[in-house]
Amino acid sequence: MVTQNITKSAEYHVLVTGCAGFIGFNVSKRLLELGLKVTGIDNLNDYYNVSLKEARLNLLKKYDKFIFHKADISEASVVNDLISEGKFDYVINLAAQAGVRYSIENPKAFIDSNITGFFNILEACRKHPVKRLIYASSSSVYGGSTNYPYSAEENVNKPVSLYAATKISNELMAHSYYSVYGLPSTGLRFFTVYGPWGRPDMAYYLFTDGIVKGKPINIYNHGEMERDYTYIDDIVDGITKVIEYRDSESYDIYNLGNNKPVKLMDFIGILEKSIGKKAIINSMDMQPGDVIKTAADISKSMEELKFNPSVPIEEGIAKFVDWYYEFNGLKR
Repeated sequence: MVTQNITKSAEYHVLVTGCAGFIGFNVSKRLLELGLKVTGIDNLNDYYNVSLKEARLNLLKKYDKFIFHKADISEASVVNDLISEGKFDYVINLAAQAGVRYSIENPKAFIDSNITGFFNILEACRKHPVKRLIYASSSSVYGGSTNYPYSAEENVNKPVSLYAATKISNELMAHSYYSVYGLPSTGLRFFTVYGPWGRPDMAYYLFTDGIVKGKPINIYNHGEMERDYTYIDDIVDGITKVIEYRDSESYDIYNLGNNKPVKLMDFIGILEKSIGKKAIINSMDMQPGDVIKTAADISKSMEELKFNPSVPIEEGIAKFVDWYYEFNGLKR
């Protein structure tokens, strides 16, 4: 294992795909604050409000060491040329079509971005070697497993959504490129990431929007669900720690979660308290592709990455709600 102080690695040049997305924006911002040079790529698609992506991007453009390319990772020549010319030390692939439920409506979008796009990233990194490819996986890979908490060593081969299937495929593809070509990579299974600048399609954002506006919110499986909510700053810490603590000759998979699952109705109660209004609940049946509970075993991440999530759910939700009001120009 190699330990290096990322704050002393300002000479590093990092490519962040999906830089205008929720996690990609926050990772890019953190790396820039640490003094690293960051090149970002994003296609700015309209899966959700493009103005939010543009607002994130405008903040990144204020940094002198940030370069932006509007492009799609599903275009092989674009990805190859960018990685060839950039001479990157690290590639952090956070570009993906997200959304378990959306994968039921528009499966092709997931194949184009999550499979073809990821293949293009792997090929470019193979041809133009980097110290390490770091990429986003998901807690969705565990499917309907009831082996709580989920271990990063668990065999994942029964996805319950196409989105999950694409993320499992990413891990397998990365492993093959490590085995055949020696491409070092780290896959990070994110557990329900939330916080300021979050995605409007995520449940916590939809809940907040509904409660604030006095509109009913859809509660699936009649509220009998649990999620391992992880604050965005903790996720970013985990990603940067891969650069600090992993050497250049390994293939790794880690869970990045809070390790403290919260019952859905308790979560809504926290939101209600932070907003100061009661939710109007529309109780519904379970949706296809969804799971009852997620819970991360982060012992491996804590030991090997020194990962230590520290933001409690009450604090994280309060920060998100404050941002929600400010960003949307609402008075409390």
